[in-house]
Amino acid sequence: MTDSRTVDTPAPDAELRRERFGWYSYDWAMSVFNTSVTTVFLGPYLTSVAEDAAGPDGRLGFLGLSIPPGSWFSYVLSFSVVLQVLVLPLTGAVADRTGKKRQLLAGFAALGAVSTTGLFFVADGRYLLGALLFVVANISFGAATVVYYSWLPDLAGPDERDAVSSRGWAFGYVGGALLLAVHLGLVLGAPSLGLTTGEAVRICLASAGLWWGAFTLFTVSRLRDRPVPASHRRPGGGFRQLGRTMKEMRAFPLTLWFLGAYLLFNDGVQTVISLSATYATEELGLEQSVLTGAILMVQVVAVAGALGLGRVAARYGAKRTVLGCLVAWTAVLVAAFSLQEGAVAQFYALAAVIGLVQGGTQALSRSLFSHLIPPGKEAEYYGFYEISDRGTSWLGPLAFGLTYQLTGSYRYAIISLVVFFVLGFLALARLPMRRAVIAAGNTPPERL
Repeated sequence: MTDSRTVDTPAPDAELRRERFGWYSYDWAMSVFNTSVTTVFLGPYLTSVAEDAAGPDGRLGFLGLSIPPGSWFSYVLSFSVVLQVLVLPLTGAVADRTGKKRQLLAGFAALGAVSTTGLFFVADGRYLLGALLFVVANISFGAATVVYYSWLPDLAGPDERDAVSSRGWAFGYVGGALLLAVHLGLVLGAPSLGLTTGEAVRICLASAGLWWGAFTLFTVSRLRDRPVPASHRRPGGGFRQLGRTMKEMRAFPLTLWFLGAYLLFNDGVQTVISLSATYATEELGLEQSVLTGAILMVQVVAVAGALGLGRVAARYGAKRTVLGCLVAWTAVLVAAFSLQEGAVAQFYALAAVIGLVQGGTQALSRSLFSHLIPPGKEAEYYGFYEISDRGTSWLGPLAFGLTYQLTGSYRYAIISLVVFFVLGFLALARLPMRRAVIAAGNTPPERL
């Protein structure tokens, strides 16, 4: 069998470049939700709103439960992830069966952008409104991402996907860094503008939603739907098709093997990203200004990292390049374990290394997985891929938290994450990629 999802041969080069640029632009559009909303601003802000709404006992009442305000955002985030586990594969099934990817991408992105913009009205103790809007926005973000990823095999042949995927990630990092820099400037300069910090944060959240929605319009104008082959049209709705796909996945054990390896090492990646600030403040005693600078630097360096490692993959293969990145992640954790308190320069150096390998790890994993998807199942399989990305993101934090609880040391907690990279490395290294690509019915690229 050969890969039927290579780029349409009748399409002229100019048309293909135009569509690829539209695809890149969605990474630019959506990345601000991850950086400005989820990573930087919403967690602390929604926590402060919840604290204002707390009762005399300092706790929130919700569905008969007594919740500390400090836990509110983490619970809301976890709930949205649980719903994503249910929604994302179903979204993929509908996209593959109908072929209406442009409409689905536009719809989910619009819903997410409107919900994010609505966060401007979260103030004066309206923590429930903030929770509702974020849950809708985060689910929409995940669903739109599944549809967006599924275009990759249509836009690039087997030997081009690493480069195309890397450029998409680079666009995303540039967009996220630009708007985050504006947002940080707005928050730091709020008093001189006659704004409170809370008002500045609300403007940042709303502008992230407007950015997401506005640039999605450009994306949708460039991308086009592909007809669904008759052999891939099956009767029944999304749930029935999803059930069939889950049964059929057992026929592709090597694809499942990759998902398992990705689950392990990506959980390590996400945990390092999300808990590095905690380690820096609690163990290294670094100031918030240092962390802010590191976040911006990672975004900027990640642009060069994604593009540079895309070129490395063209020469040595994506699998080898990802394995090299996992070695670098392990080295970062060992170095972080050894950092002395107040070591600002060394912390920035580690942040730079993280920026270099972060984009490459994510971009090349996305393109590697595209080779392992049976033709016609792109969106569905990327739905399961996103579940591996989001639905298991509690494993690393759990290991970190348990290690700290047992040892009382953040250093042992951070070094405990090495196990995710080591196990992920071993699982990926032992995966026969070329055989896995052929087993999925696709043509392997020259270098894997």
